[in-house]
Amino acid sequence: MIKVLDTLTYLLSWGYSFVFFWLLKTFLPLRKNRFMVLAGFCVCHIVADFIIYSNDLANLLGSLLLFCAYVFVFHRGMAIEKISVVLVFYPAMVAINYLMTDAGSRLFFAVKRSAFGETLPFSRIQLIEAVILMATLILRLFFWIGAWLVLRRFLGKITSRLNLKTWLIVDMLMLASFVAVFTIIYFMPRDTAIVYPICGAAVFSSFGCMYLASYICESMQTAYRVQELEMQKNYYQDRIKDEERVRSIYHDLKNYLLILQSEAEDGGERAKSAKMLQSRIEGYENYQQTGNQVLDIVIRDKAKLAQEKKIDFRAAVAFEDGSFLEPLDIGTIFGNALDNAIEASEKLPEEERLITVKADRVRDILMIVVENNASAGVPAEGKTSKEDKFLHGLGIPNIRKAVERYEGQLSTKMENGIFKLKIMIPIP
Repeated sequence: MIKVLDTLTYLLSWGYSFVFFWLLKTFLPLRKNRFMVLAGFCVCHIVADFIIYSNDLANLLGSLLLFCAYVFVFHRGMAIEKISVVLVFYPAMVAINYLMTDAGSRLFFAVKRSAFGETLPFSRIQLIEAVILMATLILRLFFWIGAWLVLRRFLGKITSRLNLKTWLIVDMLMLASFVAVFTIIYFMPRDTAIVYPICGAAVFSSFGCMYLASYICESMQTAYRVQELEMQKNYYQDRIKDEERVRSIYHDLKNYLLILQSEAEDGGERAKSAKMLQSRIEGYENYQQTGNQVLDIVIRDKAKLAQEKKIDFRAAVAFEDGSFLEPLDIGTIFGNALDNAIEASEKLPEEERLITVKADRVRDILMIVVENNASAGVPAEGKTSKEDKFLHGLGIPNIRKAVERYEGQLSTKMENGIFKLKIMIPIP
């Protein structure tokens, strides 16, 4: 029986270490080398399984130094991000390990005292000890599983979008729980009941700071997004007015050139000049006419940008049935999708640069497809290859938000070197 319990305890120990390792990985990515990942997991197991006692400076400092070494060696990211990992997870880890060890010890001695002076056999003592140890590991495992389930929505966003100043603010807040749990365990008071709530508060504060960091991040991005939408709205309003004026001038100029060309002598200079001017303005007539003024502007702007970057741009868009979409949402969907496609195309040789955008009604569904050739390693949703992580990396998430406002669906797929973004929106 004891051997079975020891085996289960061993497996629970590694299981708990794996959950803790996965939680850290969710917050800060590991180095890509497989050997480093495996070695990192083994080191993380040692760190996570540290036993912390009262007034135990050696283990407190040892676990801290080993945890710092683990984070800085095996994880990628800026130094400020790695320091944040230590400030968040070290107090929680130490507090939980201490609470489980101390509570388990108290329970063990309480059970022994309950024997009313009876001397228990050594095998019985071993069995009690194994059961209590397994119980503490199960509680520890459940705690970290719960922590991962609660925090997983926030962890990835925080590291990819916070800037240096915000990191410093968050770290200063998290320093309080770090110092509190370290000092309360080392300078163990006579009244040990004080330690338990302080350890609990340290855990709560550490994870609360994660929520606070995520909230700050979301608030900053919302403010930026509102400003961006306002600028976009003004831009499209001005462009629509310009389009109407250009259309009027274009039709008058086209008719005038036809008259001028017909009145000019055959082969004369006036005829040649009129023909040259007419060929120059024909490009305006060749622009994609989508049936929506805002989308016309977006397609023309992106087509011109693609042409400047020597990207083959092809559009087949019939968007008369998309009039139920708000102009800003049209700009968000097509603007972000085409910006991402252009950014990906720039990284390819000129002969491989191709973007295709299609939109049409399929029964009661508005179908939008944007495809572009892309190299391997396309950033995942919400990520970015650009240096400014806060302002960029929002393209696909913003498209998704706009699409979901109309109960639509968005999907992305990378296949045979082609990145495909597909959107389906039900037509009211």
